[in-house]
Amino acid sequence: MLKRGSKLSKLVWSIAQSCQLPIIVICLGLVLVVPLLFGHNYVTVNLGSSMHHDPTMELINKTEVIWQIPDSSKAVLFLAHGCHGRALNFWDRSINCPICVGLPEERLIALNALARKFAVLTISSRGTCWSLGEERQVVKNIIKWWVEKNNLAKLPLVALGASSGGYFVSALATELRFSSIVLMIAEGMFSRMDIREDYPPTLFVHMPKDRHRNRMIAENIQFLRKRGIDAQEIQCLEFPLTPDLLANRIPGLDQTTSVKLYELFRDKGFIDARGNMKKDGRQTRWKEALRESGVELLHESKFIHHIQEELNLAFSYHEMTSLKTDQIFEWFDTHMR
Repeated sequence: MLKRGSKLSKLVWSIAQSCQLPIIVICLGLVLVVPLLFGHNYVTVNLGSSMHHDPTMELINKTEVIWQIPDSSKAVLFLAHGCHGRALNFWDRSINCPICVGLPEERLIALNALARKFAVLTISSRGTCWSLGEERQVVKNIIKWWVEKNNLAKLPLVALGASSGGYFVSALATELRFSSIVLMIAEGMFSRMDIREDYPPTLFVHMPKDRHRNRMIAENIQFLRKRGIDAQEIQCLEFPLTPDLLANRIPGLDQTTSVKLYELFRDKGFIDARGNMKKDGRQTRWKEALRESGVELLHESKFIHHIQEELNLAFSYHEMTSLKTDQIFEWFDTHMR
């Protein structure tokens, strides 16, 4: 993990030796400085052994609905997936949801929400992507019914949507009273809607490498601010792969396999000298290289989509991300109403 920071490590060590500092000071120096250098590149998540997915799954009005309500909930969070996604992606496989998928970024968003006492409601779109006609009314009715049924109507309601789900949430916010919303890798539908002054505060979490969307988001932030609506952005930048990154972010993928995959990507030229992806994971022929390599991937069909998501995220062009959950939930917390 410290390969890129080896010069820094030597510097801290030499300073410690010259000043005859105890070894504990050296350790503290590295603990404090390394995270500042590497940012979210080496994020591992520890939400406590007691925090886990235990959702309820139900079919309501021919629509797949999955939710979990923590004790003493303080707010309700509606999560909307992107194209080709489902509510299943936000939840780990469990007795109550044996077909749940638990993609690495989606599952962490749900877990972080539960840890912060947000009741989490996820709904699957009827088609490949969300539609803005009848489906918007269906989801609106499901949310209102579910909130009433579970005695959560007095709690603040917030929403996060990614990609197609972001467009959907931006439109749904004209009909449901959200305290605030987060649009992830989506600029929203603002040019096609009548936005009033009571539209909820909107946070855009996006990847500026997508230059067209970056420009649209900048325009929409100004559009909302001119109407007196709080609008902010969080930018997500690319970061390098490391030998242990996949193991750290994908439950069940062991360290040995993570190292072998990293070495495969390096040997095939998929990453540069710093470990950055040269192309988006979707445009990288890593699955073909994996099949030809002889590297055994336990539960291959399960992990393929998980690995794909993390490669996309590392390239940071267009992917769901949990790396900004602290800022996202701070946004929700500061706009409760």
